[in-house]
Amino acid sequence: MILSKIIVTSFGLILIGFIYWFFFGKKSSTAEVLDGQGEIKVTVEGGYKPEVIKLKKGIKTTLILKRTDTNPCLEDFIIPDLKIKRYLPMNKEIKVSIKVDRVGIWDFHCGMNMYHGKLIVE
Repeated sequence: MILSKIIVTSFGLILIGFIYWFFFGKKSSTAEVLDGQGEIKVTVEGGYKPEVIKLKKGIKTTLILKRTDTNPCLEDFIIPDLKIKRYLPMNKEIKVSIKVDRVGIWDFHCGMNMYHGKLIVE
């Protein structure tokens, strides 16, 4: 009798955890520039918001990065494949111009490679 109660209670707790994760878990945010030259504001606080940035091939886009997190890991913004590395001082907007002439996905990350995002060129 006690074993069945333990099994039912355990299953219930696991189900509650799954429901919480499914409905309230972390969702990735996305920003898009569809045509013309555009700007995308990226907040650097506990990661990158938005963490997925979609661009059109051959369109010049400016990322406006503003770091509000004191974590020293987030001091650098790096897109290794595009050879971009910028220092992000606290509470100042830093502009990074990007123009990619080929379709693909490029990862970006912080200085310690702990926080990540994606740059998707279509």
